[in-house]
Amino acid sequence: MRDHSHDTPLPGFGPHSQSERLPEAAPVPAAVTVPDPVTAPDPFVVEVFRSARRKRTVGAQLQGGVLKVSVPSWMSRAEVDQWTEKMAASFRRKQSADRIDLQTRAVTLARRYRLPRPTHIRWADDMVSRWGSCTPTTGHIRISNRLASFPDWVVDYVIVHELAHLEVHGHGADFWQLANRYPKAERAIGYLIAKAGDSDALD
Repeated sequence: MRDHSHDTPLPGFGPHSQSERLPEAAPVPAAVTVPDPVTAPDPFVVEVFRSARRKRTVGAQLQGGVLKVSVPSWMSRAEVDQWTEKMAASFRRKQSADRIDLQTRAVTLARRYRLPRPTHIRWADDMVSRWGSCTPTTGHIRISNRLASFPDWVVDYVIVHELAHLEVHGHGADFWQLANRYPKAERAIGYLIAKAGDSDALD
């Protein structure tokens, strides 16, 4: 398994008053077992370290089966818990995404359902309000990595949806004739609606 590392800035987070601040030497749970939806029942382990050198970022590095999270020494226990889970969730998504070769999957689905092939398709970490997007002029497709832990048939539907947009830009009847070539389209749409926030959508 490849090692990954990531630093995340802390917008809105900064040193607190002394009454809210944990002592630098205060114990933080050294290991937290975090279930991984892809490799379960084998979890990865999270180790949390306080760093006096870190001021405004949280860092994380996955080494084998251990996710090492480094947090600023001033951070409160509640903030440590919040950011540890945020980083663990991010790495769970990355592990889930690693199991899917989007380019190969897209080519297979395009051939199976007689749709155009993308020139490029990739996971997107920054898609927070859409499941997928397509730029027909370039043939580029982006898929939200929030989908990575969803069932394969849901990921396949989102890919097919975006492939259909390579041929038809809007969401008219001609578009849905293409998208509905995927036999589990209606079921996948229902799954996405159940998982979606108010603004989640497909382009």
